[in-house]
Amino acid sequence: MTTKPTPLIKDFFDPETWTYTYVVYEREGAPCAIIDSVLNYDPKSGRTSTKSADEVIAFVKAHQLQVDWILETHAHADHLTAAPYLQSHLGGKLVIGDHITHVQEVFKGVFNLDDSFKADGAQFDYLLKEGESLAFGNLSLKALFVPGHTPACMAYEIGDAIFVGDTLFRPDVGTARCDFPGGDAKTLYRSIQKILSYPGQTKLYMCHDYPPNNRPATGVSTVADEKANNIHVHDGVTEAQFVQMRTTRDNTLEMPTLILPSIQVNIRAGHFPEAESNGVSYLKIPLNAL
Repeated sequence: MTTKPTPLIKDFFDPETWTYTYVVYEREGAPCAIIDSVLNYDPKSGRTSTKSADEVIAFVKAHQLQVDWILETHAHADHLTAAPYLQSHLGGKLVIGDHITHVQEVFKGVFNLDDSFKADGAQFDYLLKEGESLAFGNLSLKALFVPGHTPACMAYEIGDAIFVGDTLFRPDVGTARCDFPGGDAKTLYRSIQKILSYPGQTKLYMCHDYPPNNRPATGVSTVADEKANNIHVHDGVTEAQFVQMRTTRDNTLEMPTLILPSIQVNIRAGHFPEAESNGVSYLKIPLNAL
């Protein structure tokens, strides 16, 4: 039985959006991958800043890493990606799952985007298919299609770890919502079971943590811990029970604070809309549409 390699993983936590960014690499000076970066955004002023991304850049440079891939697990609705900014400083290719085209098509309609926005994924450098692998140095990343939270979510298996995006959270937090356009609770349940079919010691790295009861934030769990203790989907919870719980819970949730700016930027691979004649880029706010 072949032992899976244990990659080195550096996490960065953005407390404003409860988001984890990960740098994954084999050793100092080696190629690396960056997963789920954050561009800081102030919704009151519409101003962006690069505090979170600059921390990632400083780490990559300090450890002499070469960025091969800058990955998104999905088009996030709760934070803007800093992928283009990271690429401009570190190189690498922007990557997302190939089902992003479905999300682009949906939100092209929601935001009434004109024909200059192409819902073909071309804004990214590479679209990953289910089961496809990407190498970086002696490490390899395998794409796992895990829709449900969105119709395009990907998890990434690297060595003995899986980066699950918003599919799963820590056991005391539960699971992702499914009420965004294209989301589906039954589909999410099946995607979670796909992840939980891995050996119990497999480490799971979440995109977010929303710690209850003042516990410290942490982005890592294991398959065994989730199966035993996840409040929404532990062993014994049936698909029908999960769907009922998730649907009832989602009906009580407000939209994320940053969903409107985040989605518009993230379906463009983190690029802003083209600047208008005054040199300023603008985002659209659809009234009474969501």
